[in-house]
Amino acid sequence: MKKSMKNNQLGFSLLKIFPWLLVIVMASLFFWVVQNPKQNGQALQGYLPQSMQPSQTQGSQASEPVAITPSTLLLKDVAPTPALASTPAVSSYHDAVALASPSVVNIYTTQKVQNPYANDPVLSQLFEYYGQKQQDISNLGSGVIIAKDGYIVTNAHVIEKADEVIVALNDGRKAHAKIIGQDTESDLAVIKIELDNLKPLAFRTDPIRVGDVALAIGNPFGVGQTVTQGIISATGRAGLGTSMFEDFVQTDAAINPGNSGGALVDAHGALIGINTMIYSRSGGSVGLGFAIPTSIVEQVVDGLIKHGKVSRGWLGIEIAHNNDLTDLSTQTGVQITHVGQGTPAQKAGLQNGDVVLSINGTTTNDPNTLIGLVSKTAPNNTLSMVILRNNQQHNLSVTVGERPTKNQSQNLQNLSPEELAQLQELLRQMERFNRQ
Repeated sequence: MKKSMKNNQLGFSLLKIFPWLLVIVMASLFFWVVQNPKQNGQALQGYLPQSMQPSQTQGSQASEPVAITPSTLLLKDVAPTPALASTPAVSSYHDAVALASPSVVNIYTTQKVQNPYANDPVLSQLFEYYGQKQQDISNLGSGVIIAKDGYIVTNAHVIEKADEVIVALNDGRKAHAKIIGQDTESDLAVIKIELDNLKPLAFRTDPIRVGDVALAIGNPFGVGQTVTQGIISATGRAGLGTSMFEDFVQTDAAINPGNSGGALVDAHGALIGINTMIYSRSGGSVGLGFAIPTSIVEQVVDGLIKHGKVSRGWLGIEIAHNNDLTDLSTQTGVQITHVGQGTPAQKAGLQNGDVVLSINGTTTNDPNTLIGLVSKTAPNNTLSMVILRNNQQHNLSVTVGERPTKNQSQNLQNLSPEELAQLQELLRQMERFNRQ
Protein backbone atom coordinates (compact mmCIF):
# COMPACT_ATOMS: atom_id res chain seq x y z
CA MET A 1 0.00 0.00 0.00
CA LYS A 2 2.78 2.42 0.90
CA LYS A 3 4.62 1.50 -2.33
CA SER A 4 1.53 2.31 -4.40
CA MET A 5 1.14 5.70 -2.73
CA LYS A 6 4.76 6.54 -3.47
CA ASN A 7 4.28 5.66 -7.16
CA ASN A 8 1.20 7.93 -7.33
CA GLN A 9 3.04 10.83 -5.74
CA LEU A 10 5.87 10.38 -8.23
CA GLY A 11 3.36 10.47 -11.16
CA PHE A 12 1.80 13.68 -9.88
CA SER A 13 5.22 15.28 -9.51
CA LEU A 14 6.18 14.42 -13.12
CA LEU A 15 2.90 15.90 -14.40
CA LYS A 16 3.59 19.12 -12.55
CA ILE A 17 7.19 19.37 -13.81
CA PHE A 18 6.59 18.39 -17.50
CA PRO A 19 4.89 21.64 -18.64
CA TRP A 20 7.69 23.68 -17.16
CA LEU A 21 10.27 21.51 -18.90
CA LEU A 22 8.41 22.04 -22.22
CA VAL A 23 8.38 25.80 -21.70
CA ILE A 24 12.13 25.80 -20.99
CA VAL A 25 12.84 23.77 -24.13
CA MET A 26 10.72 26.02 -26.37
CA ALA A 27 12.31 29.15 -24.91
CA SER A 28 15.76 27.71 -25.51
CA LEU A 29 14.90 26.94 -29.13
CA PHE A 30 13.52 30.43 -29.58
CA PHE A 31 16.65 32.15 -28.28
CA TRP A 32 18.82 29.78 -30.35
CA VAL A 33 16.95 30.66 -33.56
CA VAL A 34 17.01 34.39 -32.76
CA GLN A 35 20.80 34.37 -32.53
CA ASN A 36 21.10 33.33 -36.23
CA PRO A 37 17.62 33.23 -37.79
CA LYS A 38 18.64 32.16 -41.33
CA GLN A 39 21.07 29.35 -40.50
CA ASN A 40 19.46 28.04 -37.32
CA GLY A 41 15.94 28.37 -38.82
CA GLN A 42 16.86 26.24 -41.84
CA ALA A 43 18.51 23.69 -39.53
CA LEU A 44 15.38 23.49 -37.44
CA GLN A 45 13.20 23.00 -40.58
CA GLY A 46 15.30 19.92 -41.42
CA TYR A 47 14.01 18.13 -38.34
CA LEU A 48 10.35 18.75 -39.27
CA PRO A 49 8.27 16.06 -41.07
CA GLN A 50 7.88 16.42 -44.87
CA SER A 51 4.20 17.28 -44.53
CA MET A 52 5.09 20.27 -42.35
CA GLN A 53 7.76 21.60 -44.70
CA PRO A 54 6.93 25.07 -46.16
CA SER A 55 6.30 25.21 -49.93
CA GLN A 56 9.25 26.30 -52.05
CA THR A 57 9.25 29.57 -53.94
CA GLN A 58 8.78 29.92 -57.68
CA GLY A 59 12.50 30.48 -58.15
CA SER A 60 13.52 27.18 -56.56
CA GLN A 61 10.81 24.99 -58.02
CA ALA A 62 8.79 25.18 -61.23
CA SER A 63 5.15 26.06 -60.71
CA GLU A 64 2.43 23.57 -61.45
CA PRO A 65 0.64 24.00 -64.82
CA VAL A 66 -2.61 25.95 -64.52
CA ALA A 67 -5.62 24.77 -66.47
CA ILE A 68 -6.99 27.48 -68.83
CA THR A 69 -10.74 27.85 -68.55
CA PRO A 70 -13.07 29.73 -70.92
CA SER A 71 -13.45 32.47 -68.32
CA THR A 72 -9.70 33.13 -68.22
CA LEU A 73 -9.58 33.30 -72.01
CA LEU A 74 -12.32 35.93 -72.00
CA LEU A 75 -10.93 37.96 -69.13
CA LYS A 76 -7.51 38.35 -70.73
CA ASP A 77 -9.09 40.58 -73.40
CA VAL A 78 -11.02 42.73 -70.92
CA ALA A 79 -9.56 46.15 -70.22
CA PRO A 80 -8.59 46.69 -66.60
CA THR A 81 -10.99 48.64 -64.45
CA PRO A 82 -10.00 52.33 -64.51
CA ALA A 83 -8.85 53.80 -61.26
CA LEU A 84 -11.52 55.72 -59.39
CA ALA A 85 -11.22 59.47 -59.45
CA SER A 86 -9.71 61.04 -56.41
CA THR A 87 -12.67 63.42 -56.12
CA PRO A 88 -14.48 62.70 -52.85
CA ALA A 89 -17.98 61.28 -53.09
CA VAL A 90 -20.82 63.77 -52.78
CA SER A 91 -22.76 63.21 -49.57
CA SER A 92 -25.24 66.06 -49.99
CA TYR A 93 -26.75 68.31 -52.68
CA HIS A 94 -27.81 70.93 -50.16
CA ASP A 95 -25.73 73.69 -51.75
CA ALA A 96 -27.28 73.06 -55.20
CA VAL A 97 -30.79 73.02 -53.76
CA ALA A 98 -30.16 76.15 -51.68
CA LEU A 99 -28.97 77.93 -54.82
CA ALA A 100 -31.86 76.87 -57.07
CA SER A 101 -34.90 76.61 -54.80
CA PRO A 102 -35.46 80.39 -54.31
CA SER A 103 -35.90 80.65 -58.10
CA VAL A 104 -38.60 77.95 -58.31
CA VAL A 105 -42.16 79.13 -57.66
CA ASN A 106 -45.56 77.52 -57.18
CA ILE A 107 -48.28 78.54 -59.65
CA TYR A 108 -52.00 78.42 -58.89
CA THR A 109 -54.51 79.13 -61.65
CA THR A 110 -58.27 79.57 -61.64
CA GLN A 111 -60.56 79.16 -64.61
CA LYS A 112 -64.21 80.22 -64.57
CA VAL A 113 -66.35 77.65 -66.39
CA GLN A 114 -70.00 78.19 -67.22
CA ASN A 115 -72.25 75.53 -65.76
CA PRO A 116 -73.52 73.39 -68.66
CA TYR A 117 -77.08 73.58 -67.29
CA ALA A 118 -77.01 77.34 -66.67
CA ASN A 119 -79.22 78.02 -69.73
CA ASP A 120 -81.85 75.50 -68.77
CA PRO A 121 -85.08 77.43 -68.03
CA VAL A 122 -85.78 75.37 -64.91
CA LEU A 123 -82.34 74.48 -63.57
CA SER A 124 -80.89 77.95 -64.19
CA GLN A 125 -83.08 79.42 -61.45
CA LEU A 126 -81.87 76.70 -59.07
CA PHE A 127 -78.21 77.35 -59.91
CA GLU A 128 -78.72 81.10 -59.62
CA TYR A 129 -80.33 80.65 -56.22
CA TYR A 130 -77.41 78.58 -54.94
CA GLY A 131 -74.82 80.71 -56.75
CA GLN A 132 -73.61 77.94 -59.04
CA LYS A 133 -74.10 79.44 -62.48
CA GLN A 134 -70.29 79.53 -62.77
CA GLN A 135 -67.73 77.07 -61.48
CA ASP A 136 -64.13 77.84 -60.60
CA ILE A 137 -61.68 75.15 -61.70
CA SER A 138 -58.29 75.34 -60.03
CA ASN A 139 -55.01 74.04 -61.38
CA LEU A 140 -51.50 73.97 -60.00
CA GLY A 141 -48.00 73.83 -61.37
CA SER A 142 -44.54 75.26 -60.99
CA GLY A 143 -42.36 77.88 -62.65
CA VAL A 144 -38.81 79.20 -62.78
CA ILE A 145 -37.74 82.84 -62.32
CA ILE A 146 -35.45 83.75 -65.24
CA ALA A 147 -35.06 87.53 -64.80
CA LYS A 148 -34.84 89.98 -61.91
CA ASP A 149 -37.68 92.06 -63.37
CA GLY A 150 -40.18 89.26 -62.76
CA TYR A 151 -40.24 87.06 -65.86
CA ILE A 152 -41.11 83.43 -65.10
CA VAL A 153 -41.09 80.48 -67.50
CA THR A 154 -43.54 77.61 -67.07
CA ASN A 155 -45.50 75.12 -69.18
CA ALA A 156 -48.21 76.39 -71.48
CA HIS A 157 -50.62 73.74 -70.23
CA VAL A 158 -50.22 75.03 -66.66
CA ILE A 159 -51.79 78.42 -67.48
CA GLU A 160 -53.98 77.34 -70.40
CA LYS A 161 -57.35 79.14 -70.37
CA ALA A 162 -56.59 80.56 -66.92
CA ASP A 163 -58.55 83.61 -65.79
CA GLU A 164 -56.31 84.22 -62.79
CA VAL A 165 -52.70 83.23 -62.13
CA ILE A 166 -51.17 83.49 -58.66
CA VAL A 167 -47.48 82.90 -58.00
CA ALA A 168 -46.19 81.82 -54.58
CA LEU A 169 -42.49 82.31 -53.91
CA ASN A 170 -40.20 80.17 -51.81
CA ASP A 171 -39.95 82.94 -49.18
CA GLY A 172 -43.72 83.02 -48.65
CA ARG A 173 -44.59 86.04 -50.81
CA LYS A 174 -47.46 85.86 -53.32
CA ALA A 175 -48.41 87.93 -56.33
CA HIS A 176 -50.80 88.00 -59.28
CA ALA A 177 -49.10 87.20 -62.57
CA LYS A 178 -49.63 88.61 -66.04
CA ILE A 179 -49.47 86.23 -69.00
CA ILE A 180 -46.85 87.54 -71.46
CA GLY A 181 -47.21 84.82 -74.05
CA GLN A 182 -47.47 81.10 -74.61
CA ASP A 183 -46.22 78.72 -77.26
CA THR A 184 -48.35 75.57 -77.41
CA GLU A 185 -46.06 73.91 -79.98
CA SER A 186 -43.27 73.69 -77.41
CA ASP A 187 -45.57 73.73 -74.34
CA LEU A 188 -43.81 76.76 -72.88
CA ALA A 189 -45.20 80.05 -71.55
CA VAL A 190 -43.88 83.24 -69.95
CA ILE A 191 -45.64 85.10 -67.14
CA LYS A 192 -44.54 88.14 -65.13
CA ILE A 193 -44.92 89.32 -61.54
CA GLU A 194 -44.20 92.71 -59.99
CA LEU A 195 -42.01 91.97 -56.95
CA ASP A 196 -38.58 93.05 -55.80
CA ASN A 197 -35.53 91.04 -54.78
CA LEU A 198 -36.19 88.18 -57.18
CA LYS A 199 -33.45 85.64 -57.80
CA PRO A 200 -33.26 84.32 -61.38
CA LEU A 201 -31.89 80.84 -61.97
CA ALA A 202 -28.73 80.54 -64.07
CA PHE A 203 -28.80 78.29 -67.14
CA ARG A 204 -26.19 75.57 -67.49
CA THR A 205 -23.70 76.41 -70.23
CA ASP A 206 -21.89 73.06 -70.59
CA PRO A 207 -23.60 70.21 -72.47
CA ILE A 208 -25.30 67.69 -70.23
CA ARG A 209 -24.28 64.03 -70.31
CA VAL A 210 -26.17 60.82 -69.73
CA GLY A 211 -25.45 59.79 -66.15
CA ASP A 212 -25.15 63.32 -64.76
CA VAL A 213 -27.01 64.00 -61.52
CA ALA A 214 -30.39 65.69 -61.97
CA LEU A 215 -32.55 67.35 -59.30
CA ALA A 216 -36.24 68.05 -59.97
CA ILE A 217 -37.73 70.94 -57.98
CA GLY A 218 -41.45 71.69 -58.00
CA ASN A 219 -44.80 71.49 -56.23
CA PRO A 220 -46.06 67.91 -56.69
CA PHE A 221 -49.73 67.44 -55.81
CA GLY A 222 -49.66 70.87 -54.14
CA VAL A 223 -47.84 69.62 -51.04
CA GLY A 224 -45.24 72.39 -51.31
CA GLN A 225 -41.80 72.76 -52.81
CA THR A 226 -40.19 69.34 -53.10
CA VAL A 227 -36.83 68.12 -54.40
CA THR A 228 -36.25 64.70 -55.96
CA GLN A 229 -32.97 63.29 -57.19
CA GLY A 230 -32.01 61.10 -60.13
CA ILE A 231 -29.79 61.11 -63.19
CA ILE A 232 -29.99 62.15 -66.84
CA SER A 233 -31.34 58.98 -68.44
CA ALA A 234 -31.22 60.18 -72.07
CA THR A 235 -30.93 63.30 -74.17
CA GLY A 236 -32.54 64.24 -77.46
CA ARG A 237 -35.58 62.08 -76.74
CA ALA A 238 -38.16 62.53 -79.50
CA GLY A 239 -41.01 60.72 -81.19
CA LEU A 240 -43.30 60.80 -78.14
CA GLY A 241 -46.05 62.57 -80.07
CA THR A 242 -46.71 65.18 -77.39
CA SER A 243 -45.59 68.33 -79.20
CA MET A 244 -44.44 69.54 -82.58
CA PHE A 245 -40.83 70.11 -81.53
CA GLU A 246 -39.48 67.30 -79.35
CA ASP A 247 -35.94 67.25 -77.99
CA PHE A 248 -36.57 66.16 -74.42
CA VAL A 249 -34.16 65.47 -71.59
CA GLN A 250 -35.20 62.21 -69.93
CA THR A 251 -34.65 61.67 -66.21
CA ASP A 252 -35.62 59.19 -63.52
CA ALA A 253 -35.96 61.93 -60.89
CA ALA A 254 -39.54 61.69 -59.63
CA ILE A 255 -41.84 64.11 -61.48
CA ASN A 256 -45.51 64.15 -60.49
CA PRO A 257 -48.59 66.28 -61.23
CA GLY A 258 -47.76 69.77 -59.99
CA ASN A 259 -44.11 69.52 -61.06
CA SER A 260 -44.98 70.78 -64.54
CA GLY A 261 -43.09 73.98 -65.28
CA GLY A 262 -40.62 73.37 -62.47
CA ALA A 263 -36.84 73.21 -62.69
CA LEU A 264 -34.55 70.33 -63.54
CA VAL A 265 -31.11 71.36 -62.29
CA ASP A 266 -27.68 69.77 -62.15
CA ALA A 267 -25.54 68.98 -59.12
CA HIS A 268 -24.38 72.62 -59.01
CA GLY A 269 -27.87 74.16 -59.11
CA ALA A 270 -27.79 75.28 -62.76
CA LEU A 271 -30.91 74.91 -64.90
CA ILE A 272 -30.95 71.92 -67.27
CA GLY A 273 -34.55 72.08 -68.41
CA ILE A 274 -38.20 72.72 -67.59
CA ASN A 275 -40.10 69.67 -66.34
CA THR A 276 -43.05 69.10 -68.62
CA MET A 277 -44.43 65.56 -68.63
CA ILE A 278 -44.15 61.99 -67.43
CA TYR A 279 -44.89 58.62 -68.95
CA SER A 280 -47.07 56.67 -66.54
CA ARG A 281 -49.99 54.28 -66.58
CA SER A 282 -50.86 55.05 -62.96
CA GLY A 283 -50.64 58.85 -63.05
CA GLY A 284 -47.65 58.90 -60.71
CA SER A 285 -43.92 58.80 -61.34
CA VAL A 286 -42.45 55.54 -62.62
CA GLY A 287 -39.01 56.94 -63.43
CA LEU A 288 -39.83 58.23 -66.91
CA GLY A 289 -39.85 62.02 -66.70
CA PHE A 290 -39.16 64.51 -69.48
CA ALA A 291 -37.95 68.09 -69.46
CA ILE A 292 -37.62 70.72 -72.20
CA PRO A 293 -33.90 71.54 -72.60
CA THR A 294 -32.61 75.06 -72.04
CA SER A 295 -31.65 75.40 -75.73
CA ILE A 296 -35.35 75.39 -76.65
CA VAL A 297 -36.35 77.39 -73.55
CA GLU A 298 -34.00 80.25 -74.50
CA GLN A 299 -35.37 80.46 -78.04
CA VAL A 300 -39.01 80.43 -76.95
CA VAL A 301 -38.59 82.82 -74.02
CA ASP A 302 -36.66 85.33 -76.13
CA GLY A 303 -39.37 85.32 -78.81
CA LEU A 304 -42.29 85.62 -76.38
CA ILE A 305 -40.75 88.48 -74.39
CA LYS A 306 -39.53 90.49 -77.39
CA HIS A 307 -42.26 89.81 -79.96
CA GLY A 308 -45.07 88.00 -78.15
CA LYS A 309 -44.57 84.99 -80.42
CA VAL A 310 -41.90 82.51 -81.49
CA SER A 311 -40.52 82.84 -85.03
CA ARG A 312 -39.33 79.53 -86.39
CA GLY A 313 -37.77 78.53 -89.64
CA TRP A 314 -39.96 76.82 -92.26
CA LEU A 315 -39.33 75.06 -95.56
CA GLY A 316 -42.84 74.05 -96.57
CA ILE A 317 -42.21 70.33 -97.07
CA GLU A 318 -43.68 67.07 -95.87
CA ILE A 319 -41.27 64.31 -94.88
CA ALA A 320 -41.52 60.55 -94.44
CA HIS A 321 -41.64 59.04 -90.95
CA ASN A 322 -40.46 55.44 -90.84
CA ASN A 323 -42.06 53.83 -87.77
CA ASP A 324 -41.58 50.23 -88.93
CA LEU A 325 -39.53 48.58 -86.17
CA THR A 326 -39.08 45.43 -88.29
CA ASP A 327 -37.22 47.36 -90.99
CA LEU A 328 -33.57 46.34 -90.57
CA SER A 329 -32.22 48.64 -93.25
CA THR A 330 -29.98 51.51 -92.19
CA GLN A 331 -31.74 54.81 -92.77
CA THR A 332 -29.68 57.46 -94.51
CA GLY A 333 -31.20 60.90 -94.77
CA VAL A 334 -34.82 62.02 -94.65
CA GLN A 335 -37.05 61.68 -97.70
CA ILE A 336 -39.25 64.55 -98.86
CA THR A 337 -42.72 63.31 -99.78
CA HIS A 338 -44.25 66.66 -100.79
CA VAL A 339 -43.04 70.15 -101.62
CA GLY A 340 -45.64 72.90 -101.24
CA GLN A 341 -46.29 75.38 -104.02
CA GLY A 342 -44.64 78.76 -103.52
CA THR A 343 -42.76 77.56 -100.42
CA PRO A 344 -39.07 78.24 -99.63
CA ALA A 345 -38.31 74.62 -100.51
CA GLN A 346 -39.81 74.93 -104.00
CA LYS A 347 -38.00 78.23 -104.62
CA ALA A 348 -34.71 76.54 -103.71
CA GLY A 349 -35.33 73.69 -106.17
CA LEU A 350 -36.26 70.86 -103.81
CA GLN A 351 -38.44 68.17 -105.33
CA ASN A 352 -40.66 65.31 -104.22
CA GLY A 353 -38.55 62.24 -103.54
CA ASP A 354 -35.37 64.12 -102.64
CA VAL A 355 -33.49 62.76 -99.65
CA VAL A 356 -31.96 65.35 -97.31
CA LEU A 357 -28.57 64.00 -96.17
CA SER A 358 -27.31 66.95 -94.15
CA ILE A 359 -28.05 70.55 -93.18
CA ASN A 360 -25.17 72.93 -92.46
CA GLY A 361 -22.87 69.94 -92.07
CA THR A 362 -25.10 68.09 -89.60
CA THR A 363 -26.25 64.65 -90.73
CA THR A 364 -30.03 64.26 -90.86
CA ASN A 365 -30.84 60.58 -90.43
CA ASP A 366 -34.18 61.10 -88.72
CA PRO A 367 -37.10 63.53 -89.15
CA ASN A 368 -36.74 65.10 -85.70
CA THR A 369 -33.18 66.20 -86.42
CA LEU A 370 -34.30 67.89 -89.64
CA ILE A 371 -37.27 69.58 -87.99
CA GLY A 372 -35.10 70.81 -85.12
CA LEU A 373 -32.40 72.25 -87.37
CA VAL A 374 -34.91 74.10 -89.55
CA SER A 375 -37.09 75.38 -86.70
CA LYS A 376 -34.12 76.79 -84.78
CA THR A 377 -33.04 78.81 -87.82
CA ALA A 378 -34.34 82.36 -87.88
CA PRO A 379 -36.49 83.28 -90.91
CA ASN A 380 -34.69 84.76 -93.94
CA ASN A 381 -31.45 82.96 -93.04
CA THR A 382 -29.86 80.50 -95.46
CA LEU A 383 -29.29 76.78 -94.93
CA SER A 384 -26.77 74.68 -96.86
CA MET A 385 -28.28 71.32 -97.73
CA VAL A 386 -26.86 68.16 -99.25
CA ILE A 387 -29.55 66.09 -100.95
CA LEU A 388 -29.67 62.81 -102.82
CA ARG A 389 -31.59 62.77 -106.11
CA ASN A 390 -31.46 59.87 -108.57
CA ASN A 391 -28.47 58.44 -106.67
CA GLN A 392 -26.52 61.67 -107.15
CA GLN A 393 -25.66 64.21 -104.47
CA HIS A 394 -26.49 67.88 -104.96
CA ASN A 395 -25.71 70.95 -102.88
CA LEU A 396 -28.51 73.47 -102.42
CA SER A 397 -28.94 76.74 -100.54
CA VAL A 398 -32.37 77.35 -99.06
CA THR A 399 -33.58 80.67 -97.68
CA VAL A 400 -35.76 79.76 -94.71
CA GLY A 401 -39.22 81.26 -94.37
CA GLU A 402 -41.26 81.85 -91.22
CA ARG A 403 -43.32 78.95 -90.00
CA PRO A 404 -47.07 79.72 -90.09
CA THR A 405 -48.86 79.69 -86.77
CA LYS A 406 -51.32 76.94 -85.92
CA ASN A 407 -54.30 79.17 -86.70
CA GLN A 408 -52.76 80.26 -90.00
CA SER A 409 -52.19 76.65 -91.00
CA GLN A 410 -55.79 75.75 -90.21
CA ASN A 411 -57.06 78.73 -92.23
CA LEU A 412 -54.94 77.72 -95.23
CA GLN A 413 -56.33 74.19 -95.08
CA ASN A 414 -59.86 75.58 -95.25
CA LEU A 415 -59.18 77.59 -98.42
CA SER A 416 -60.38 76.34 -101.80
CA PRO A 417 -57.77 75.73 -104.54
CA GLU A 418 -58.82 78.97 -106.27
CA GLU A 419 -58.53 80.99 -103.04
CA LEU A 420 -55.16 79.43 -102.29
CA ALA A 421 -53.89 80.30 -105.79
CA GLN A 422 -55.07 83.89 -105.38
CA LEU A 423 -53.34 84.13 -102.00
CA GLN A 424 -50.07 82.79 -103.43
CA GLU A 425 -50.26 85.30 -106.32
CA LEU A 426 -50.84 88.11 -103.81
CA LEU A 427 -47.82 86.99 -101.78
CA ARG A 428 -45.66 86.96 -104.92
CA GLN A 429 -46.78 90.47 -105.80
CA MET A 430 -46.00 91.67 -102.27
CA GLU A 431 -42.58 90.06 -102.49
CA ARG A 432 -41.83 91.86 -105.79
CA PHE A 433 -43.05 95.11 -104.24
CA ASN A 434 -40.76 94.67 -101.22
CA ARG A 435 -37.79 94.06 -103.52
CA GLN A 436 -38.48 97.30 -105.35
